[in-house]
Amino acid sequence: MEKLITNKKNISIGILVLGVIFIIIIFLKFNAEKRINVEFDTINPENLPNQIASVLPNYRMKEKAILAKVDDEVYVIVTRGEKASVGYDVEIGQLILNDEGGEIVLTVYAEYTDPKPGDVAAQILTYPFTVVKTDMKELPQKIVLEKEYKD
Repeated sequence: MEKLITNKKNISIGILVLGVIFIIIIFLKFNAEKRINVEFDTINPENLPNQIASVLPNYRMKEKAILAKVDDEVYVIVTRGEKASVGYDVEIGQLILNDEGGEIVLTVYAEYTDPKPGDVAAQILTYPFTVVKTDMKELPQKIVLEKEYKD
């Protein structure tokens, strides 16, 4: 009789563990579905919309990600701030749109390139930046910049 009760307890615990695992899997799947990979095209600096070109100097000293909506198009700008020489660059590798507790957040994954130690580089002030046009129709509520340095 005791073995029967012990087996029932073990079965109940097993079912409970499986239920918890199932709930965790469903939760992770639900959260993963909220992440959207945003498509984008890099804009040549000579082809920037006038509205962006005119305000860009206000942000060139800062290292940040900026959103702009021009003529129903959403743009992302990443600036690296003032640098003392040439050889610094920035590219956007990926844009991810995510719902974080009801707040729409765009995470910008930027790839930074710096001159290699020992490289000869002209000593002139530069302000590296990049601009991309996205396939988004509306501005997100928040933008986050994630930086990765390339070798």
